[in-house]
Amino acid sequence: MGRTASVPVLLIINSGSSSLKFSVNKLKAPLEFQFRGSITAIGETGRLQIHDSNGRVVREQVVSVSGHEQALQLLFDWLAKEADTFEIVAAGHRVVHGGTRFHGPTLVNDEVLAELHSLTALAPNHQPPSLAGITTLQDLQPGLMQVACFDTAFHHNLPEVEQRFALPARPELEAVRRYGFHGLSYEYIAKVLPEYVGPTARGRIIVAHLGHGASLCAMRECRSVATTMTLTPLDGIPMGTRCGSIDPAVVLYLLQQGMSAESISDLLYFESGLLGVSGLTDDMAELLESEMPSAAEAIKQFVH
Repeated sequence: MGRTASVPVLLIINSGSSSLKFSVNKLKAPLEFQFRGSITAIGETGRLQIHDSNGRVVREQVVSVSGHEQALQLLFDWLAKEADTFEIVAAGHRVVHGGTRFHGPTLVNDEVLAELHSLTALAPNHQPPSLAGITTLQDLQPGLMQVACFDTAFHHNLPEVEQRFALPARPELEAVRRYGFHGLSYEYIAKVLPEYVGPTARGRIIVAHLGHGASLCAMRECRSVATTMTLTPLDGIPMGTRCGSIDPAVVLYLLQQGMSAESISDLLYFESGLLGVSGLTDDMAELLESEMPSAAEAIKQFVH
């Protein structure tokens, strides 16, 4: 008997700040996934879990990966073993920051990739893992079509008064504006919300994206009119380890006290939020189970 022909599929990769999510989808409309999985707690001891289209777990293991490149390699090693089952003909990637130029799905080439790397300063802990998936796949499958979709795109048409900070119009400040994030999540919700609430979806809606990174988005006519994350994914409500909105003079004060820029960055991005207030964990489920007063305080501040 001859070998069964490989099924052409689209690989979708979402490299988050502490996780890697992916799906393998049949090329049909609408997309139909064959496999879906995730690698969690990157940088710590996490878990690789993959489900098939029937919800069955086809692979599950405890993994310890130091970064997104290693997590991606785990994924691609598994994909290589499945190469006889399907053929990857294209890959789609969630990329956190598209700047002012990219506000729709974009075919990746060297020029696009270089510009996306130049935006790293605006999302230093998110843009690198987003782009790591693209460059790793380039190395493994040169010539594969890859498309980037951007978390900032949904907020591209924010009202001008919402985009601007109260800063002077100087060339060095041109990139300093409110971009907004979690746009792919909000775009999906805006698309399906009418199915749940009917015409109400086109009114004044507040949507919450809650996870290790968290934000809120105000919508009108299913479009973004305001959002809590601004120049970077650090701003807004408190998160797992990020402080959220804070008086900018706090940074100046800490510099005057002798803290380095790197130490301040670590404080605001990795040592604050639920973890910082509780002194215990950045996991809301664990905080809810804890009887420690500091856990209750962290939850109270997040809810507030």
